Amino acid sequence: MTAVRKEAMIRARTTPRLKKEAEKIIDHLGMTPSQAINLFYRQVCLRRGLPFAVEIPNGKTLKTFAKTDRGEKIVEARNAKALFKKLGI
Repeated sequence: MTAVRKEAMIRARTTPRLKKEAEKIIDHLGMTPSQAINLFYRQVCLRRGLPFAVEIPNGKTLKTFAKTDRGEKIVEARNAKALFKKLGI
């Protein structure tokens, strides 16, 4: 099996905080940042688009995000069944 030469470079700018947080997760998954980027690119090619939904949150969702960011209206449960029961679902 012949190794594929990886010579193309990708350059992107991000915040130091985002880079640190993402690389911590990528490392926990046992991957390097280069492997994660290659995986993302492969998925873009396979799906012929982004491998996740990109949507603009509506007003209700934005209000909910703001509340939870302030620590308000957070529902905790030990598992999904208990959470659904608390939420009345």
